[in-house]
Amino acid sequence: MPAPPPDDIPIPGPEGQRDLDRYAEDSLDSGLAVAQTQLYVSAVEVGGEGRRRGKGLGLGAWLAIGWLTFIVAVSVLAQLGILPLKSPTESFSECARLGPFAKEGTAPGHLLGCDSNGRDMIARMAYGGWSSLVVATGAVLFGLVFGGILGLLAGFFGGKIDAVITSVFNVFLAIPAVVLALALVAFLQGAASSGSGGDNVDPKLLLILAIGIVSVPLLGRITRASALTWSQREFVLAARAQGAKPMRIMVREVLPNVVPAMMSIALLAIAIAIVAEGTLSILGVGVRPPTPSWGNIIGLDRGRIKESPHIVFLPAILIFFTVLSLNFLGDVVRAKLDVRESAV
Repeated sequence: MPAPPPDDIPIPGPEGQRDLDRYAEDSLDSGLAVAQTQLYVSAVEVGGEGRRRGKGLGLGAWLAIGWLTFIVAVSVLAQLGILPLKSPTESFSECARLGPFAKEGTAPGHLLGCDSNGRDMIARMAYGGWSSLVVATGAVLFGLVFGGILGLLAGFFGGKIDAVITSVFNVFLAIPAVVLALALVAFLQGAASSGSGGDNVDPKLLLILAIGIVSVPLLGRITRASALTWSQREFVLAARAQGAKPMRIMVREVLPNVVPAMMSIALLAIAIAIVAEGTLSILGVGVRPPTPSWGNIIGLDRGRIKESPHIVFLPAILIFFTVLSLNFLGDVVRAKLDVRESAV
């Protein structure tokens, strides 16, 4: 900043006037410098904020993506018969109940040991991953389609339609999820066995339907809440004012903005469905042996946890890291969506 004018400057007269003009010019230059500095600082802060918003996913997200990619790749390649794995149903009597942390040690040729029937654990977990992921993904897709449609209708139209659909959701949500899934599996199994060719129905299909029906109200309520918010936005009101039909507004304007939130919740729902499949398998109504799944591997040998803990712990570790990765990615996607919506 320039120094203030000295007190002894003779104001009247040409010399004093020149000194005042010089001081005014210095003050103007200094003010411009300060303004430029403030603009520069603001630009740096805005750029820094933009870089923070646009930064990468982070180490945790990449680890989660890597783990899920590994699990999916191993499961798919094992199902296609590309991986050099033993048969998941072939028994090796010499390695029954042997494995890491088992009292008798590990049998040669079986790195992670065998279950109580002598079946290789690596092969069973690889093939079991396929069963668990197919059931969980199929159930969530079922829930997304039907729950998404019902939630979108309730949130967009409101009124009596919203009241009826929400009441149905509340009734299903009032029933404990495990109890409802057990009842649905028993009902579907009975319906399949009574029909023609019921014995040929894939048990995984029944699990997909049962867990999918349980997930419909959960995903539907989330879709309804998002649809309620977007239906009140200015562009939707403008489309209504221009005379657009409700179906066109719902499909062209509201649905594209609701889908990202549904996708972020879908990752969390897949994690919940994996746990649900494991719970149903432990209770004896999941994937039927000898077809492996992570849940029925635990369920079949849960009584031998003291003498052969690897049979229970190994698939439990796979479930833990898979569910953790899905939950982490779901949070990352939701955080990215929150930043985008707040910018709008």
